[in-house]
Amino acid sequence: MPFPVFLRRLRPTRFVVRLRFFAMAAASSSDRDITPATTRVGWIGTGVMGRSMAGHLLSAGYYLTVFNRTPAKAQPLLDRGAKLAGSPAAVARASDVVFLIVGYPSDVRRVALDPSDGALAGLAPGSVLVDMTTSDPALAAEIAEAARAGSCAAIDAPVSGGDRGARAGTLSIFAGGDEAVVRRLEPLFGCMGTVRYMGGPGQGQRAKLGNQIAIASTMVGLVEGMMYAHKAGLDVGRWLEAISTGAAGSKSLDLYGKRILDRDMEAGFYVHHFVKDLGICLKECQSMGLALPGLALAHQLYISLMAHGEGELGTQAAYTYTSLTWRSWQFEVKRRVHELLLGMGNSGLATEKLLW
Repeated sequence: MPFPVFLRRLRPTRFVVRLRFFAMAAASSSDRDITPATTRVGWIGTGVMGRSMAGHLLSAGYYLTVFNRTPAKAQPLLDRGAKLAGSPAAVARASDVVFLIVGYPSDVRRVALDPSDGALAGLAPGSVLVDMTTSDPALAAEIAEAARAGSCAAIDAPVSGGDRGARAGTLSIFAGGDEAVVRRLEPLFGCMGTVRYMGGPGQGQRAKLGNQIAIASTMVGLVEGMMYAHKAGLDVGRWLEAISTGAAGSKSLDLYGKRILDRDMEAGFYVHHFVKDLGICLKECQSMGLALPGLALAHQLYISLMAHGEGELGTQAAYTYTSLTWRSWQFEVKRRVHELLLGMGNSGLATEKLLW
């Protein structure tokens, strides 16, 4: 019996997995099928989302190397057999495919592109870097180009579905980059949710930004509807149940309606990260000459939450903002939208929007 076949039939202990890697060392990682027996996986960022997502890869049998700035946050994964590395580059040196999900574009740039400790500095030719952070499309294209120059590949693959989707493995994954690489990675993406190819480098990020624009206005509508139902003397829980099966039903209602009702503001997705996402959306819109007043309105609401020290709460905390009067909030948002439109050189539209 050939030695590689014999190895595949052995129980997949860590020792056997290492032997399998040595047996296949002559093959390029870009030519091998993605399986627990042939693919070493790295994970950078083990926060609210990343810890659950990486956990699904462990459950599927993949050998996992992890890095987190606060090592204690990776401990649940280490307890299950993951190996801790000292830097993103160290993760990459031990991996064929490296996933990262961190906070801000500046974090992505440092983790991916730092010339000494960044992931691309440690990736071997043929390996793949997958950024699942919601980040800047231009940065995604820059990382893809840097990866290509190093004979590697980079995919931007941000996700939607929140902490519940991460725990359940039902995330929606928006992938941008080389389509063949995305298809090859489907066994890994399938552990976390459903991947959809959106186009070239940066298009995964743009798909996610569109998702965030839709969510922003939906969340404002949800909290205002709940506020109205309460003031109207309705049983808000019964009202939520009634609208959930009609045209007003939405994923946001399913995920956050009961949390708001229970005053559960624990973060499945942080306010300060949502502000970051909406800020990137506004920057993209400005570069396109596109004015989206609903987006600007939601952005202002969440900025105000941060100003009140609530950036560590979940996005459902928008409900708490009702302590400010609608009139004062509306005036401030109009002023911000007016400034945004003037900045785009559209003084006529700016005047029109100021007179809502």
